[in-house]
Amino acid sequence: MRLGLHTSISASLDKAALRAHELGANTFQIFTASPRMWRASAPDPADIRLLQKTRDQYDLRPLVIHDSYLINLASFDPVIRERSIAAFRGELQRAIAINADYLVMHPGNYKGQTVEEGMAAIVLGLEEAAVGLSSGTLQILLENTAGSGASIGSRFEELAAIREQAESRLDFGIGYCLDTAHCLESGLYDVSSAEGLKTTVKAAEAILGMEYVKVIHANDSKTPLGSRVDRHQHIGQGYIGNEAFHRILTHPKLREKAFILETPVDDEGDERSNLETLKTLCRKSHTTTT
Repeated sequence: MRLGLHTSISASLDKAALRAHELGANTFQIFTASPRMWRASAPDPADIRLLQKTRDQYDLRPLVIHDSYLINLASFDPVIRERSIAAFRGELQRAIAINADYLVMHPGNYKGQTVEEGMAAIVLGLEEAAVGLSSGTLQILLENTAGSGASIGSRFEELAAIREQAESRLDFGIGYCLDTAHCLESGLYDVSSAEGLKTTVKAAEAILGMEYVKVIHANDSKTPLGSRVDRHQHIGQGYIGNEAFHRILTHPKLREKAFILETPVDDEGDERSNLETLKTLCRKSHTTTT
């Protein structure tokens, strides 16, 4: 299985990869720039070579990038929209440069317009950001959301519609990243129960196509089913719980996906502890509901 976590590039790209290995991961996720600043610089070619060497040495795959929190391709505000398109183009360029496998993006917020208009804006924004860019390996992954406010993507149908409209307009593959906490918090996909997980997987298979689900953000939730509030919790300490994560990790249609932790780091050792919990739950003997 591919089990990993988000690591920092504050020291360097290769140190982020090395940190993932040292913590016991075989896959990892990074930001390629500050997620709370618009400006970003291109990665140094020497750093890219060291990153690739480290990944090869420790078999760290896939490499997942998460885009900036500021980006909102659905924005009704022309200034924010222009900045978002430029910033997402930068995300694509950096992802291609470092040979990343996946670029995860939050669909956006449609405030000031209809959800349909917001989704159309996302598709056009993706198309504009990707003009002249292509990659035979990098895929853009649409992430499901908790459904707060006017956010797009809490419903699988919205993600599927964006992919359907955008796939023929970009020279990139488009898939999905499913966040376990967001599933629960949305109130639409109760991954905390055996029956709820069964229903969720069937919905993902029918609406998204399971072959397009590439990454799962493994996060417990501080808030209950249907809260629509995005708050991540340590594995087993939230409203999803250890038994549910065992079912998720060992589900025959999910266990081949890359699982990436985005859990809190409240104290030293939390990263390793959450990753070890995932590993233990993978090994635990239990009958899995399919």
